[in-house]
Amino acid sequence: MAFPSDIELLEIQAGRSFDARGRIADRYGLTIACTGDRSALWIGADVPDALAAELAAVFDGTAGSCDPARPPPALEPCRRILATGGRALQDSAGPSFLFTGETRFDSDVCIERSDRPARDAVRHGNPGNWHPVEWNELLDGSLGPWTMALVDQRVVSICHTPGPVTARGAECGVWTAPEFRGRGYAAAVTAAWAAIMSPSGRFLFYATDADNHSSQQVARRLNLRLLGWIWRLAAAAEHDAMSVHPLSSLRCRQDGSRIP
Repeated sequence: MAFPSDIELLEIQAGRSFDARGRIADRYGLTIACTGDRSALWIGADVPDALAAELAAVFDGTAGSCDPARPPPALEPCRRILATGGRALQDSAGPSFLFTGETRFDSDVCIERSDRPARDAVRHGNPGNWHPVEWNELLDGSLGPWTMALVDQRVVSICHTPGPVTARGAECGVWTAPEFRGRGYAAAVTAAWAAIMSPSGRFLFYATDADNHSSQQVARRLNLRLLGWIWRLAAAAEHDAMSVHPLSSLRCRQDGSRIP
């Protein structure tokens, strides 16, 4: 079987968000992936079919080669179409990378891993940017593999799995406390996450935002391969909800409310 093309790899990466129709689940918006020679469009499941057809027609009329780091030609016309739905939109963009081969990064920082029992320092080490419910679910393994760097028993960097793991792919997300950045901790926990996931045979992905230069430096330190850029438009409320892990019970209330 031939190795997937870069645009096919980006589709594998995005697949963790697809519903049975191949639409982005629970989303009013769209995603455009660009690799330079090819591009792809994925539409949110909450976009009415009539608008979805308009979006697809606009994209088909502009699809082709493009500079991955520049807004794709279809982005603004698609924004105008989505705006007719009466929802405020927010956009985001950034590069996406592929782990290739064995990923290593030498560091003497203490790293805790989800494939080992979590110590009390980790259990009580919520850095404050996780809801307590999410933090416990993370440590209990409900939200996918994770790794953490500890300095003086303090959690200073985390690499986790911010979305469902599919049969073919998994993506990591990384955070480091501001005062501990630039010391290689993010690269160390990311390499450790890849070590947990690599035996599965899945394609492993790393994505970040356009203005997050520290995160892009992590990709360079680990020699990850740039696949292309991802451009997203989403309804503002749904954009904010992306901060809650999609597998967390916080997103499972029948009335849509969050656990206080």
